[in-house]
Amino acid sequence: MVIQGTDDTLRSDRTPEFAQRTDTGGWRLSWLPDYTLTREQAWAGMELDELVSDLAAVHDRLAHAEISARADLLGIIWQQALIKLAKRIDARGHGDDPAAGQSFHDPPERLPRLRPMRSMDDNRAPQAYYG
Repeated sequence: MVIQGTDDTLRSDRTPEFAQRTDTGGWRLSWLPDYTLTREQAWAGMELDELVSDLAAVHDRLAHAEISARADLLGIIWQQALIKLAKRIDARGHGDDPAAGQSFHDPPERLPRLRPMRSMDDNRAPQAYYG
């Protein structure tokens, strides 16, 4: 796990996510763009991303505690972090714009109607289809 930092960016050798300093001097994580962070928080966010990306740590209780501690530094719960990172991975996998934050698994804006509405004058019993 190596995070490379300059005065303006933080990058990981394990994941495509990054942190960048804003014009106002705060920091933004690529996977958490709505938050303005300190450099310490941005670094913790990069570490959290690397910990989550380590498949060997899936059942490691110490890694879980470190993930939770870093999420606390960011002001979010670790479940939120996992969901946001998973959506970014999913978006990249489908060729979508990862900055959009949309995922194949997000619910649609409006659900389609399952069947046409019956007329009130129609006295027939509804038809069922069982496959």
